Amino acid sequence: MRAFWERLDENIGMALAALRVSKLRSGLTILGVVIGISTVMAMATLVNGIQNQIISTIEIAGPTTFYVMKAFSQTPVNPDALPAWIRIRPDLSRREAERIASLPEIGFAALWAQTLARLEYKGVRSGATTVTGGDDRFQEIYGGELVMGRWFTRSEMRSGASVVVLNEDNARRLFGRENPLGKWIRVGARPAEVIGLWAEPANAFAPPGVDNGAIVPFEMMWAQYPIDKTNALFISVKPRPNVAVDSAQAAVTVALRELRKLRPADKNTFDLITQDQILDIFTSLSGAFFLVMMVLSSVGLLVGGIGVMAIMMVSVTSRTREIGVRKALGATRRDIMTQFLVEASTLTGIGGVFGILAGVGVGQLIATVLSVDAPLPLAQTTVAVIVSVAVGIVFGLIPARRAARLDPVEALRYE
Repeated sequence: MRAFWERLDENIGMALAALRVSKLRSGLTILGVVIGISTVMAMATLVNGIQNQIISTIEIAGPTTFYVMKAFSQTPVNPDALPAWIRIRPDLSRREAERIASLPEIGFAALWAQTLARLEYKGVRSGATTVTGGDDRFQEIYGGELVMGRWFTRSEMRSGASVVVLNEDNARRLFGRENPLGKWIRVGARPAEVIGLWAEPANAFAPPGVDNGAIVPFEMMWAQYPIDKTNALFISVKPRPNVAVDSAQAAVTVALRELRKLRPADKNTFDLITQDQILDIFTSLSGAFFLVMMVLSSVGLLVGGIGVMAIMMVSVTSRTREIGVRKALGATRRDIMTQFLVEASTLTGIGGVFGILAGVGVGQLIATVLSVDAPLPLAQTTVAVIVSVAVGIVFGLIPARRAARLDPVEALRYE
């Protein structure tokens, strides 16, 4: 074992010396490996960070919360051209939300809605943002915290008063340093008085939208805004403490089937969506995205591998006499082959290290811009190191075999 490590140390030293001789050629070869590895690491860092934030947000809002929708699709359907199986389903109603809220298994249930609108104050306008029609328990479902002002009163919720709780970030963009409380803004084309500021949890994620720029009473939204009753009307449901989600969902399913007078053989005319389903959908989407990036980055690794093979073939040719001398002094084919495999692995290993550093740096930069806490992806880092070294071994195998098979007499005569 001691002899093995001594030979390995000697081979690595010879490899580094050979790389220093042809810096430009080695640098261009390493660049291909760096691009491939850095792409994988940047995507892994970003995807891991976003996924961790989503899981954290779900835990804050409560993993037991679920939603009743007319129809759930991973991609929103066109409300003007609904498939037949959706058209025959009735819209959700207040009566259904009240019936669910009265169940002994349920702690909270309410009919909510969402729409897209721009916020405007004295000529300053935001981009299109999600406006949620909810109630005073919005924070319990979505998480976050009220940083200024208050939520809606019961009278405001019943009457649909024109009041709004703004997302803190949107409020700062509209008002700057001015105190927004008590000011009137336009939400879409409708005036509303600002009564509070809400700070959403990092990368807030709750269906059917992923951001909430403003929250208004549901009755105000119902009366003043057009609502897509297929994609943007839903009942938020939270079971009582110590009630399992499955039990709560079963109770809700029975209650809705009774209200809609469905027979035992009839299929449900509504969908129940849990936080786990939302996370599974995101995981599958992020997994597919990561797979695509892996395929694309493998092209960079392939280019780097071909470059390794080319530079090693050139290295074998230019060092033919050296190989002949080593063989004449007693080096075996195995020694020569190991020498060039270590050299190729060193080349790609260096590229892998720089690729990991560049990829993690880029991933952290993007995560900072997106306000996402992105931990170092240790598993992907380990895989990246192994892959980079493996590329050197695989693509360095042919040049190493060629060097090992050289005839020492012919090699000594090579000029």
